[in-house]
Parts: sequence; structure tokens; C-alpha cells
Amino acid sequence: MSALDARLAELGITIPEVAAPVAAYVPAAVSGQLVFTAGQLPFVDGRLPATGKVGAEVSPERAAELAGIAVLNALAAVKSVIGSLDRVTRIVKVTGFVASDPSFSGQPAVLNGASTLLGDIFGDIGVHSRSAVGVAVLPLDAPVEVELIVEFA
Repeated sequence: MSALDARLAELGITIPEVAAPVAAYVPAAVSGQLVFTAGQLPFVDGRLPATGKVGAEVSPERAAELAGIAVLNALAAVKSVIGSLDRVTRIVKVTGFVASDPSFSGQPAVLNGASTLLGDIFGDIGVHSRSAVGVAVLPLDAPVEVELIVEFA
């Protein structure tokens, strides 16, 4: 068992299978030593556990949990193209989109659900730059979507 596998087990985390694309794209693409993931929705067993706007139908706390699920799906996409997450040398950037009620302005706190989880999993190499963007609507009425740029060796 690798150190990363041991850390995931300690955290009680299982990296899921890659979520099937919902349109004409691939879950992740490699360029040089970087992996760029497509935007990942918080699918669990092929379905969204919640839909709607954050600050209306979905609480910010629930949205942060969903951002964590979406980042696990992004890690599954990374793993699918590089073979093992042990090859990750740095989480470079996280971009998160939050389907927001017009009065909601807490997008950074929602994306902390993804960022904190990456730090918990990867430690120092999980510290990254980030954008947290509020949007009117996301595919399938998902509350959050997360994409990653990851460096690997």
C-alpha cells in the first residue's frame, strides 16, 4: 500500500470510478507534466445527490460537501490518465463554479470543501491557487462543479 493509499484509508476516502462525460469531451487530458480535468459534477453512483442553487435550495454547508465529492471525481479523472495518484507532485489550480442564488456571495467558503479535502489528502503538495466563481446555472442543475490542474512525474 502506498503512502497516499494509506492516507486515503485513514481519512475513510475511496476514489470513485471516473464519472462518464455528459457531453462531447474527455474527463481529463494530459499536456506535458500537467493534467487538466474537465469540470466535474458531484456525482455519486451516477446521480447528483442534490440539485438547485446554493443559498436557495442547497445550503452553503451542503454545497461545500458536494464540492468535496466533485474534487474526488476530478481526482478519479486524473488517476484515469496517469495511472496512479502517487504520481501527483502538485495540485496547481482548482477552479470551482457555484450555481448561486442572486443574493448568495459565499462561493469561496463553498470551494473550501474541495480545497480543504485536497490539503487533507496531499498535504503540502495539495496547496493550490484557486478561483471560486458564482454562476447562474450549471449542467443538470448541479450546485457545484470543480476542475483541477495537476502536476505529475
